[in-house]
Amino acid sequence: MARLSAKERAQLPDSAFAYIDSRGQRRLPIHDAAHVRNALARFGQVGFEDEGARDRARIRLLRAAQKHGIMPIGFISAQLQPQRRLPQGQVTFLLTDIEGSTPLLGRLGEQYGPLLADVRRLVRAAVRHAGGVEVSARGDDVFAAFERASAALEGAVAIQRGMRTAAWPDGLQVRLRIGLHRGRPALTDTGYVGLSVHAAARICFAAHGGQIVMSAAVRPAVMTSLGDDVELRELGAWRFRGLPEPIVLFQVDAADLAADFPPLRSAVPAD
Repeated sequence: MARLSAKERAQLPDSAFAYIDSRGQRRLPIHDAAHVRNALARFGQVGFEDEGARDRARIRLLRAAQKHGIMPIGFISAQLQPQRRLPQGQVTFLLTDIEGSTPLLGRLGEQYGPLLADVRRLVRAAVRHAGGVEVSARGDDVFAAFERASAALEGAVAIQRGMRTAAWPDGLQVRLRIGLHRGRPALTDTGYVGLSVHAAARICFAAHGGQIVMSAAVRPAVMTSLGDDVELRELGAWRFRGLPEPIVLFQVDAADLAADFPPLRSAVPAD
């Protein structure tokens, strides 16, 4: 990536930067694909003035990534804060993703930032109440980890119930897809590393808005604690890009939540 000269930088419009602080300092150029990738890599290093500024910069960066056909997956290697204690050993991952975020962005414009903040508050509250720890929140995704699989399931159901009853602007339907997976990842100074992290992401992105999909790795750890209003429906074995083996998946059916969904996205039924 060619480094921008001072003259080239000055000639770019404000819209070519993901972040402009209150003093007018412009950060994170996003005018071409190379600089978008650089901005995605450096986003966590920027000292934003507040969470609102961080969210607005994320929105601009997401738009640029979408424009250039780039899929941001930085949440997989989120930076650990020193004070944060993440579970180790057998960990259950919970990932959420907003369905149809690009059309929402196009319809709401700058108002998408406040909506995204509201969704994150709802997810974070449910994760904390269930005993989980947020690992990262990047773009439209929230990535959380739980020591107990049953707590992760509890959090997922609470999130979907909260999303269903929340009032969204302009009568919009805002829905989250949720994936649950359990494994033994490595915990490094840059976050969780391992196939289980990638599998959790794949499972989440295969789901539909309003749906909770869990892997067979989670099922044995939750069977003895299922509530009377929660059932697991087997969806069969599915193959995912980049994963060596198919994964048997289950849909979580809970009282007062949607239960009928199309076949999974971005996955292929195993033979």
